[in-house]
Amino acid sequence: MTTGRDAATAHLDTSRPHPARVYDWWLGGKDNYPVDEELGRKILAADPTVRRGARANRRFMHRATRTLAQAGVRQFLDIGTGIPTEPNLHQVAQQVVAEARVVYADNDPIVLRHAQALLHGTEEGSTDYVHADVRDPDVILAHAAESLDFGKPVALSLIALTHYLDDEVHGLLARYTEALAPGSHLVLSQVTSDLNRESVERAAGLFQQSGTPFFPRPLAEFSRFFDGLELLGPGVIPVSGWRPEPEDVAAQAEGIVPVYAGVARKP
Repeated sequence: MTTGRDAATAHLDTSRPHPARVYDWWLGGKDNYPVDEELGRKILAADPTVRRGARANRRFMHRATRTLAQAGVRQFLDIGTGIPTEPNLHQVAQQVVAEARVVYADNDPIVLRHAQALLHGTEEGSTDYVHADVRDPDVILAHAAESLDFGKPVALSLIALTHYLDDEVHGLLARYTEALAPGSHLVLSQVTSDLNRESVERAAGLFQQSGTPFFPRPLAEFSRFFDGLELLGPGVIPVSGWRPEPEDVAAQAEGIVPVYAGVARKP
């Protein structure tokens, strides 16, 4: 089953870069504009690890989703979805369990335009899309509840999203995790300046100059996102080291990317 929700008034602003489209450019996608490519190139020059980091984030999403689906999770809420890049989360989850139910949420109109690409799941499962901002948890949770049963475990993923959110982000994530049933999971990755301070701070400055807030976080601040939850092994770790597969091991040989990742269970 596939369904979708959109915002008819969504406006595509191509006069300023958007993180989802910059990320798409780093991944080699075509759904970006010159303003996104310009910022992407500047940041890549400031921090040569960003393209490897974007790819490492995608692989982490694949591994975490597969791990949770194999562990029995059947519902997934992915916020900050980004422009579709196969395999998408629902494809990974439904390959493990065909009846998996997935809801995506993002606030970029270009993601909305491509949402239909996210909605081709299995007949046994379901995929849905909500056009909304992560800072509107009531909106996202209300729409997601039309497809997901929040009385049962849900895997909540925010991949490479929290570094775009200010210091109120810990309270915001607590609002989401409070809505999750016991046995649910939180999947996060976040840029840090711990592992490459000078380059990451230059990249953060370029984001901020472009009008995009950007907040690299140290290990202690990132770990706070998991307060009250039970971390799965190996805990909070650089992204390519979280239950790595051969491709990740090979990527680590090129150097550690300055991104932390973790998955935790709500007791």
